[in-house]
Amino acid sequence: MARPLWLAAGAVFFALGWIGLIMPMMPGFVFLLLSVLCFARSNPAWERWMMEHPTYGPPLRDWRERRAVSRKAKKSALLFMMVAGGLAWWMIGYPLAIFSIAILCAVAAWLWTRPE
Repeated sequence: MARPLWLAAGAVFFALGWIGLIMPMMPGFVFLLLSVLCFARSNPAWERWMMEHPTYGPPLRDWRERRAVSRKAKKSALLFMMVAGGLAWWMIGYPLAIFSIAILCAVAAWLWTRPE
């Protein structure tokens, strides 16, 4: 019973990951990480395919083996977080935007401390 649920969750996270890689304000890589986790428990062949993918396999392997994020990925994530914070300030305004900007700053600080 659990295996089909892991497979379904992996498929949903995989779809969200690809959408996130196309849409600028949605985190795609996080969903790809979650899909690999789900596929490891449901379909090892799909997990292996993702881990051996020429484009997305190396960052997935780096995260799994060393919890590492490349400098290029860090810079691009921080850039998009700054854009998201600016949009939140512009669209929501003070004081509500402070909450989302604080969360973005906390995530950015955590991300920057990851090994490369």
